[in-house]
Amino acid sequence: MKNVTRSAFLRSMMLGLCTAGLLVACGGGGADDNTWSVGTEPAFPPFESTNQSGELEGFDIDLMNAIGEKAGKTIDFQSLPFDGLIPALQSGTIDAAISGMSITDERKQTVDFSDPYFAAGLAIAVAKGNPEGIKTIDNLKGKRLAVQIGTTGAATANSVADATVTTFDSAPLALQELANGNVDAVINDAPATAEAVKSGNIPGVEVVGQILTDESYGIALPQGSENAEAINQAIAELKADGTYATLYKKWIGSE
Repeated sequence: MKNVTRSAFLRSMMLGLCTAGLLVACGGGGADDNTWSVGTEPAFPPFESTNQSGELEGFDIDLMNAIGEKAGKTIDFQSLPFDGLIPALQSGTIDAAISGMSITDERKQTVDFSDPYFAAGLAIAVAKGNPEGIKTIDNLKGKRLAVQIGTTGAATANSVADATVTTFDSAPLALQELANGNVDAVINDAPATAEAVKSGNIPGVEVVGQILTDESYGIALPQGSENAEAINQAIAELKADGTYATLYKKWIGSE
């Protein structure tokens, strides 16, 4: 397996600037007891993205705002690179992170998670017509793969024998590399990949095979966060009162 990283310098520079900005703006999490500073990477539709007006939108954004309402908190979103979210939690510059982040044992060594709020998994995307005949992860051996840095898709790609793995700062950039014919496949979260295909924003790609993994998204928190109970209670209440189902239908479709 060979690794290639695109825009690494730019990403590192942006992470440094964002982290510095957070240290100044947040002073260690929310500005006051009634505000939660929440990190997100707004390049992962339909969960989080920036609309034409420059405003954050998506399933995660609406869900976190609804959680804030239940908990009596104002949500102050901070845009960060995906692989900068956990460091920001560890340094205390944000109170939580919601960004289509899968709950994994590796991540739980450094941060805590809320109860799962979304059942996800990984999928393989290929060029339209599947010219390489890829159907399973075994077919990816020796292929050129694109992934988003710091994701479970990247970890899975790195386990493929003899594959050349190119990492990108966002899932759309990885999928665009596939559409441009520069890689053979992308391993990415299934819901976001399906959205890219459905929306037509990245034409010339399709999903093949079965879901590779059984994963769930959770809201990441600093270890020992006192906000965990309130967030978990809010998630349960939103599922019970129908708000969760309404948001799911709005952004994802039928459950």
